[in-house]
Amino acid sequence: MSNLSRPELKQVWALADSKKQGFLGLTEFITAMQLIALAQEGHEINSALLKNAAVLESLNLPVMEGLAALQATNVSPVKEKLEGNGTAELQSNPLVKLSKRKSAKKSLSSVAPVTSVTDGLKRLYNEKLRPLEVTYHFNDFGSPLLTNSDFDAKPMVMLLGQYSTGKTTFIKHLLGCSYPGAHIGPEPTTDRFIVVMSGPDERSIPGNTIVVHAEMPFTGLTTFGGAFLSKFECSQMPHPLLEHITFVDTPGVLSGEKQRTQRSYDFTGVISWFAAKCDMILLLFDPHKLDISDEFKRVISSLRGNDDKIRVVLNKADQVDTQQLMRVYGALMWSLGKILNTPEVVRVYIGSFNDKPVNEEAVGPIGNDLFEKEQDDLLVDLMDIPKKACDRRINELVKRARAAKIHAYIMSHLKKEMPSLMGKAKTQQRLIDNLEDVFAKVQKEFHLPAGDFPSVEHFREVLKSGYKIDDFEKMKPKLIQAVDDMLGYDIPELLRNFRNPYE
Repeated sequence: MSNLSRPELKQVWALADSKKQGFLGLTEFITAMQLIALAQEGHEINSALLKNAAVLESLNLPVMEGLAALQATNVSPVKEKLEGNGTAELQSNPLVKLSKRKSAKKSLSSVAPVTSVTDGLKRLYNEKLRPLEVTYHFNDFGSPLLTNSDFDAKPMVMLLGQYSTGKTTFIKHLLGCSYPGAHIGPEPTTDRFIVVMSGPDERSIPGNTIVVHAEMPFTGLTTFGGAFLSKFECSQMPHPLLEHITFVDTPGVLSGEKQRTQRSYDFTGVISWFAAKCDMILLLFDPHKLDISDEFKRVISSLRGNDDKIRVVLNKADQVDTQQLMRVYGALMWSLGKILNTPEVVRVYIGSFNDKPVNEEAVGPIGNDLFEKEQDDLLVDLMDIPKKACDRRINELVKRARAAKIHAYIMSHLKKEMPSLMGKAKTQQRLIDNLEDVFAKVQKEFHLPAGDFPSVEHFREVLKSGYKIDDFEKMKPKLIQAVDDMLGYDIPELLRNFRNPYE
């Protein structure tokens, strides 16, 4: 009705549905109407127009030809059938009759329509992938079973680094204010994991309370015990940035034996859990703390499989002059090259991410200009996270499905190798000791890529913790086929149904 061309409407939809949800909510619909009005006034459609307050203030409503006539003729049939008690006569509706014929045992989720990509992923996971994970105990070897809150949660950004590298200050700088529970100092001040998220008012929620909240994606943290939960809290506050992103502030990584003796929980395990859930991981370094301790090395190694999420921030860079900064940058890249086993060069942002003015005496005008550009690049990267959140969920679900399939193949192969009567204990020990050979056989038999297999050491460690291989399930082809159907047909079909309607 706007008389815009199809390419123009395609661009309007793409800009309005920036999060690739496949539908327009109220906010997105308003954005679409603003873009249509701008296009009708002769403006070129782009996102920069939406940030121009002067243009938006003088904007007229979009013109829709035939809308008034449509409103006059399109009277709601439900409205006409309202009875005196205010209820609608829906008995004649064929959909109602159909639903009555459905079995009472039929779950609501299986007949409810899919309203978004996220909703579709939720259903596919629960109906097709979760049964495979439960059957072969994937949650004990990999990541915990997913809940609905894991799909609905806002994108998360985790900050990692040694103490006093400016993690808490970084979050304060982005928010433009402090948040409940924030402590800053040269000593190791943040002694707990703090999730900074949106809320109606400023308050701190203790860890034991957070993990029982069904609408929060942290129920899986109960496996780390009360010692961890006492060092975990949620900081809520109303803020426009937190409407789109949740931040995870972590304790500073200590050096030497202090890490092992002072932590009463599995610190590396917790980091690994958050890494799987996060959309971006920021590793913060200080020019004066470039040495990567053994514990920090273990922490970075625990991020294996999430390399695409890692960004490195060289913070407090204005504390050294330009010549020293070049040497520091070279030393940092050399140190990271020994730990991050990737052929690609990791992205490093250089700057001083705090509210204080840059020390121009040390860095000079060139350094000042560099810091501004680097900060802008990092902010653009952060602002892109909500837009890519839906793509990230699809990516994570596909990655998880592949890992769960390989896990099922391994478990069923181990079960097949067990004797039916005698010598079960010896066979189990032999299989665990020769797990590398088992992985190689499974890979060869099912033509699987070696890079998708789990860590042999971790798998062996879990098997030794009290599992009986004889209790594992045999191969169930129907479960494998369901996951293959999900990857090959259901997810592509879901994306096709919720693509840009003007493409």
